[in-house]
Amino acid sequence: MEKLFKLQERGTTVSKEIIGGITTFLAMAYILAVNPSILSTSGMGWGAVFTATALSAAIATLVMAFCANLPVALAPGLGLNAFFTYTVVLGMGCSFQLALTAVLLEGVLFIILSLCGVREAIIKSIPEGLKKAVAVGIGLFIAIIGLANAGIVSTETGTLIGFVNFTMANKTAIVAVIGLILTIVLYTLKVPGAILIGIIITTIIGIPFGVTTIPEDFKPFSAPSAPHFFAFDFKGICFTTAGKFSFAVLGQFFVIFFTFLFTDLFDTIGTLLGVAEQGNLKDENGEVANVKGALMADAVGTAVGACLGTSTVTSFVESSSGVAAGARTGLASVTTAVLFLVSLFLSPLFFLIPSAATAPALIFVGYLMMKSVVDIKFDDPTEGIPAFITIMTMPFSYSIAKGIQWGIISYVIAKCAGKKVKDIPVVTWILAVIFLADIIFEACK
Repeated sequence: MEKLFKLQERGTTVSKEIIGGITTFLAMAYILAVNPSILSTSGMGWGAVFTATALSAAIATLVMAFCANLPVALAPGLGLNAFFTYTVVLGMGCSFQLALTAVLLEGVLFIILSLCGVREAIIKSIPEGLKKAVAVGIGLFIAIIGLANAGIVSTETGTLIGFVNFTMANKTAIVAVIGLILTIVLYTLKVPGAILIGIIITTIIGIPFGVTTIPEDFKPFSAPSAPHFFAFDFKGICFTTAGKFSFAVLGQFFVIFFTFLFTDLFDTIGTLLGVAEQGNLKDENGEVANVKGALMADAVGTAVGACLGTSTVTSFVESSSGVAAGARTGLASVTTAVLFLVSLFLSPLFFLIPSAATAPALIFVGYLMMKSVVDIKFDDPTEGIPAFITIMTMPFSYSIAKGIQWGIISYVIAKCAGKKVKDIPVVTWILAVIFLADIIFEACK
């Protein structure tokens, strides 16, 4: 273990890594239920998507473990799967095979870009202040996810968004708050594995409340369904059913392709920056450790996921909950990957864990990731304003990618206004132009 993952060098132990890996898995296990429910709406089989979700997550996370030695887990991303189903298939009228083809080509292109160091260069081009802001923004983003999943906050409170009344009509919210209090107490008392213990106990507490439900015909074991192997439609990229070449279809395909491409690119970059900042997983230059291997894991995961029959595989922000529990190396990722494989046969057991049990972990991680805010130079408006916009945008747009997008644009504007143009790296200029063009393109649709 020491030779493979350098545990002593990163100040961790086997037990910490295993606990961290389990915590990450429990925090993101919801994707095993959510992804099939979303993609099955596009015409894909629920069981096949479940199998593809678990397998692609396991494979990509193992690549992350052995190529990057980072405690970052991957799985089909939320938002991207919704775009796949509701925009591409249901909105544009494309087949799910065509959408999978776009995901496959995105993964192949990412592999090429990762080998050439292009994605690595993009990460290094992001200014240090914005990197800190990304970590803080992700913390607030996943805290909002936790609050929303638990039903603690709602848009139905008479205000734009607000806390619900903690009555028995909102049992999920009550159980989540109990779980959060429990997690705070355990963490303050420095109990090892506080977040994981909190998830387990909260799941048990949810039983008498009716939040954790055990079906009457509950069977913990089940055989996995066959995934949608190689369900592609390369012909459909350029041809109609009559077999005639269509520029309209080709143009539509490129819109789909680049939406997957850019959203995944900056979601992954944001997650890696946030987790590296939280766990101090940086090299001697202050950059994300083994970033090339991490980006390759994301690219391979996306390509493999498309072949199995699922939407874009990306790094999960919930990995920060495992880091909070002590994970620092790829051994935690191996643990998470093994649990994804086990879940193929124990899916009913994992589905017992309610959102009320994982929500406290996500909310608590928001506090842990807030620490980076003290290192942002808010007294310098050319640094502080872009950082604030990045932090603000992520939770309120419900998107890491949009937070980075608006942060980069505001950074260039602020530096130009402050007559500090020389502080702007060339790649940052390029990104700002691309992001601005994307915004204009969306507005002109």
